[in-house]
Amino acid sequence: MSGVRWTPATVERVVVQTPRVTSVFLRGDLPRSEAGQHVDVKLTADDGYSAERSYSIASAPGAPLVELAIEWLPDGEVSPFFHDVVQAGDTLDVRGPIGGHFVWRADDGGPLLLVAGGSGIAPLMAIVRHRAAVTPGLPTLLLYSSRTWDDIVFRAELQALAAADPALVVRFAITREAARRPGDVAGRLDAPRIAAALAGWGTRPARTYVCGANRFVEAITMALVDGGIAAATIRTERFGGAG
Repeated sequence: MSGVRWTPATVERVVVQTPRVTSVFLRGDLPRSEAGQHVDVKLTADDGYSAERSYSIASAPGAPLVELAIEWLPDGEVSPFFHDVVQAGDTLDVRGPIGGHFVWRADDGGPLLLVAGGSGIAPLMAIVRHRAAVTPGLPTLLLYSSRTWDDIVFRAELQALAAADPALVVRFAITREAARRPGDVAGRLDAPRIAAALAGWGTRPARTYVCGANRFVEAITMALVDGGIAAATIRTERFGGAG
């Protein structure tokens, strides 16, 4: 990848977020990220074998540490390392930040609709955090689908941010449990539920960001377009995990 170099980054700390997602905080000589970008991480074994993976940046631009929220995958080659092996003080090879299509900048404005599935919250969390720092009060609706209440990554922080800023509305969709809060959804995000959430919000988004597993992103994007959201205003980021 021309112009983007590998650089060593030190693991400052590791935080278990949920049973399936762990945040790894890195310190290194990396350029300032933009909300929505990702980095590549390379692991190299003693025998020289190496594997690379891309992980979205969850931390806000300008944060002192780069936060990666990494989902454990049952047959993953790399993700188990970040859940079972990595520890503070380890050094990783990192390349980035990378990406421009899924980026949100303050000048882009809003209103914003953010839709996340599972660990797809990571780049959207960077957007939420950046928005809170540079444009608090910008109308924003986050719809976040998780298997269970305990699988909601950044749950406490999201609730605190929404409580502090009435312009940020956070709605959780829980697919395998009952909803815990008024306005949340029990079940999958589908076209009727998305339409109901938008009607309750009372605002039409100017920009929409959707991130999650392939099938989730495809289904959400179709529901949004069928509901009248212009396809040109929707940006998507997808991955192969279960989401």
